[in-house]
Amino acid sequence: MEKLSHPFEPIIFEDSKILILGSFPSIKSFENSFYYSHPRNQFWKILHKITSYPVNNKDQKIWLLKRYKLGLWDIIKSCKRSNSLDSSLKEIKANDIKTLLKNYPSIKKIAFTGRKAEEIYNKFFKDLDIPTFYLPSPSSAYAKLSLEEKAKIYKEILEL
Repeated sequence: MEKLSHPFEPIIFEDSKILILGSFPSIKSFENSFYYSHPRNQFWKILHKITSYPVNNKDQKIWLLKRYKLGLWDIIKSCKRSNSLDSSLKEIKANDIKTLLKNYPSIKKIAFTGRKAEEIYNKFFKDLDIPTFYLPSPSSAYAKLSLEEKAKIYKEILEL
């Protein structure tokens, strides 16, 4: 199992209202140097579906986040893993969410893109006084809900 550190800075703006937290970048995201870069991951498709904003490249994706006052980061700072599945994450160290929230007081809620991110947050940051919400995993492996059903939930929670 390889020890890895998170490769990206958070994407966040002075007026971001909602922080979206994933668990840890997939191997494909590491290769492409950007969040949710696996071609089958539905994260950007969901945001496009509910905003109609183009998501054809990194710049457009960043502008979508800025336009809709969303911040994006992952809960895990470092870990060991053997593949991209959340279930393979071991020896987890969390990112400093408390300091991030202090530095960006406009953030009024946190939304998790999966149960693993929510579980880790609750382990390390349960004492923080900020509302949290679960978003269905955008992974194509999470097929319990259709893209349309996921988009409906994201739209409601992200207030888009």
